[in-house]
Amino acid sequence: MRIHFDVPADPAYPGRVAAALSRVRLRRYGLIGAVLVAVGAIGLAVSRGSDRADQFSPLWMAMVVAGLLSMLYSPWVRWRARRRSSGYAVEGAYDITDDNIMMRSGSQSSGIAWDGVDQVKDTPEFWIVFVGRMPATVIPRRLMSAEDDETLRAHLADRGLIQ
Repeated sequence: MRIHFDVPADPAYPGRVAAALSRVRLRRYGLIGAVLVAVGAIGLAVSRGSDRADQFSPLWMAMVVAGLLSMLYSPWVRWRARRRSSGYAVEGAYDITDDNIMMRSGSQSSGIAWDGVDQVKDTPEFWIVFVGRMPATVIPRRLMSAEDDETLRAHLADRGLIQ
Protein backbone atom coordinates (compact mmCIF):
# COMPACT_ATOMS: atom_id res chain seq x y z
CA MET A 1 0.00 0.00 0.00
CA ARG A 2 1.21 3.50 -0.81
CA ILE A 3 -1.00 6.53 -0.31
CA HIS A 4 0.33 10.01 -0.94
CA PHE A 5 -1.51 13.31 -0.81
CA ASP A 6 -0.67 16.94 -0.24
CA VAL A 7 -2.11 19.26 2.38
CA PRO A 8 -2.62 22.82 1.11
CA ALA A 9 -1.79 25.84 3.26
CA ASP A 10 -5.37 26.36 4.45
CA PRO A 11 -5.68 28.71 7.48
CA ALA A 12 -8.73 26.77 8.73
CA TYR A 13 -7.06 23.32 8.58
CA PRO A 14 -4.91 23.56 11.76
CA GLY A 15 -7.97 24.69 13.70
CA ARG A 16 -10.00 21.72 12.49
CA VAL A 17 -7.17 19.38 13.50
CA ALA A 18 -6.89 21.00 16.94
CA ALA A 19 -10.66 20.81 17.40
CA ALA A 20 -10.76 17.11 16.41
CA LEU A 21 -7.95 16.20 18.80
CA SER A 22 -9.37 18.22 21.69
CA ARG A 23 -12.85 16.77 21.14
CA VAL A 24 -11.46 13.29 21.70
CA ARG A 25 -9.46 14.26 24.79
CA LEU A 26 -12.08 16.51 26.44
CA ARG A 27 -15.25 14.46 26.01
CA ARG A 28 -15.22 13.38 29.65
CA TYR A 29 -15.67 16.96 30.86
CA GLY A 30 -19.05 17.16 29.15
CA LEU A 31 -20.13 13.86 30.68
CA ILE A 32 -18.96 14.83 34.16
CA GLY A 33 -20.68 18.20 33.76
CA ALA A 34 -23.97 16.58 32.78
CA VAL A 35 -23.84 14.33 35.84
CA LEU A 36 -23.08 17.29 38.14
CA VAL A 37 -25.95 19.33 36.68
CA ALA A 38 -28.37 16.41 37.06
CA VAL A 39 -27.34 15.65 40.65
CA GLY A 40 -27.41 19.34 41.57
CA ALA A 41 -30.85 19.86 40.04
CA ILE A 42 -32.25 16.78 41.75
CA GLY A 43 -30.69 17.88 45.04
CA LEU A 44 -32.24 21.35 44.69
CA ALA A 45 -35.66 19.90 43.92
CA VAL A 46 -35.56 17.42 46.80
CA SER A 47 -34.18 19.88 49.33
CA ARG A 48 -36.91 22.47 48.61
CA GLY A 49 -39.33 20.46 50.72
CA SER A 50 -36.99 20.02 53.69
CA ASP A 51 -36.50 22.31 56.66
CA ARG A 52 -32.73 22.34 56.05
CA ALA A 53 -33.03 23.60 52.46
CA ASP A 54 -31.16 26.81 53.31
CA GLN A 55 -28.14 24.81 54.43
CA PHE A 56 -27.89 22.59 51.34
CA SER A 57 -29.07 24.93 48.57
CA PRO A 58 -25.60 26.49 48.12
CA LEU A 59 -24.09 23.02 47.70
CA TRP A 60 -26.62 22.00 45.05
CA MET A 61 -26.28 25.36 43.25
CA ALA A 62 -22.48 24.98 43.27
CA MET A 63 -22.85 21.53 41.68
CA VAL A 64 -25.11 22.91 38.95
CA VAL A 65 -22.73 25.80 38.21
CA ALA A 66 -19.67 23.51 38.25
CA GLY A 67 -21.45 21.12 35.92
CA LEU A 68 -22.35 23.89 33.48
CA LEU A 69 -18.77 25.19 33.52
CA SER A 70 -17.47 21.68 32.94
CA MET A 71 -19.83 21.24 29.99
CA LEU A 72 -18.66 24.54 28.50
CA TYR A 73 -14.96 23.76 28.96
CA SER A 74 -14.61 21.55 25.88
CA PRO A 75 -16.26 23.98 23.42
CA TRP A 76 -14.18 26.81 24.88
CA VAL A 77 -10.93 24.87 24.39
CA ARG A 78 -11.91 23.99 20.81
CA TRP A 79 -12.75 27.63 20.06
CA ARG A 80 -9.39 28.79 21.45
CA ALA A 81 -7.53 26.07 19.56
CA ARG A 82 -9.14 27.11 16.30
CA ARG A 83 -8.45 30.77 16.93
CA ARG A 84 -4.82 30.31 17.98
CA SER A 85 -3.84 27.78 15.34
CA SER A 86 -5.08 29.66 12.29
CA GLY A 87 -1.66 31.27 11.88
CA TYR A 88 0.05 27.89 11.47
CA ALA A 89 -1.14 27.21 7.93
CA VAL A 90 1.72 25.67 5.93
CA GLU A 91 1.82 23.23 3.07
CA GLY A 92 2.42 19.62 3.92
CA ALA A 93 2.02 16.07 2.73
CA TYR A 94 1.27 12.55 3.93
CA ASP A 95 2.92 9.34 2.78
CA ILE A 96 1.18 6.27 4.15
CA THR A 97 2.67 2.83 3.54
CA ASP A 98 2.25 -0.66 4.97
CA ASP A 99 4.93 0.17 7.55
CA ASN A 100 4.31 3.76 8.66
CA ILE A 101 2.68 7.16 8.32
CA MET A 102 5.07 9.93 7.27
CA MET A 103 3.92 13.52 7.68
CA ARG A 104 5.58 16.64 6.37
CA SER A 105 4.53 20.12 7.45
CA GLY A 106 6.56 23.02 6.17
CA SER A 107 10.20 22.12 6.71
CA GLN A 108 9.53 19.50 9.41
CA SER A 109 8.69 15.86 9.00
CA SER A 110 7.83 13.03 11.36
CA GLY A 111 6.51 9.53 11.22
CA ILE A 112 4.63 6.91 13.16
CA ALA A 113 5.19 3.20 12.63
CA TRP A 114 1.99 1.16 12.40
CA ASP A 115 3.49 -1.21 14.99
CA GLY A 116 3.30 1.62 17.55
CA VAL A 117 -0.33 2.48 16.80
CA ASP A 118 -2.86 1.10 19.27
CA GLN A 119 -6.10 2.20 17.63
CA VAL A 120 -7.55 4.49 14.99
CA LYS A 121 -10.83 6.29 15.44
CA ASP A 122 -12.96 6.84 12.37
CA THR A 123 -14.60 10.29 12.19
CA PRO A 124 -16.23 11.91 9.16
CA GLU A 125 -13.35 14.34 8.63
CA PHE A 126 -10.28 12.54 10.02
CA TRP A 127 -8.74 9.22 10.91
CA ILE A 128 -7.49 9.90 14.46
CA VAL A 129 -4.39 7.79 15.19
CA PHE A 130 -3.72 6.81 18.80
CA VAL A 131 -0.39 5.79 20.26
CA GLY A 132 -1.23 4.49 23.69
CA ARG A 133 -4.24 6.40 24.98
CA MET A 134 -3.15 9.68 23.39
CA PRO A 135 -4.18 10.86 19.94
CA ALA A 136 -0.88 11.18 18.08
CA THR A 137 -1.96 12.54 14.70
CA VAL A 138 -4.85 12.83 12.34
CA ILE A 139 -5.13 11.78 8.71
CA PRO A 140 -7.43 14.15 6.80
CA ARG A 141 -10.00 12.11 4.91
CA ARG A 142 -11.31 14.91 2.70
CA LEU A 143 -7.89 15.31 1.09
CA MET A 144 -7.71 11.63 0.17
CA SER A 145 -9.33 10.04 -2.86
CA ALA A 146 -12.21 7.65 -2.21
CA GLU A 147 -10.05 4.72 -3.34
CA ASP A 148 -7.24 5.70 -0.96
CA ASP A 149 -9.73 6.06 1.89
CA GLU A 150 -11.04 2.54 1.26
CA THR A 151 -7.50 1.17 0.93
CA LEU A 152 -6.57 2.70 4.28
CA ARG A 153 -9.78 1.40 5.88
CA ALA A 154 -8.97 -2.12 4.69
CA HIS A 155 -5.39 -1.81 5.97
CA LEU A 156 -6.63 -0.62 9.38
CA ALA A 157 -9.18 -3.43 9.55
CA ASP A 158 -6.50 -6.02 8.67
CA ARG A 159 -4.34 -4.73 11.52
CA GLY A 160 -7.33 -4.63 13.93
CA LEU A 161 -6.83 -0.91 14.58
CA ILE A 162 -10.17 0.54 13.59
CA GLN A 163 -12.80 1.20 16.23
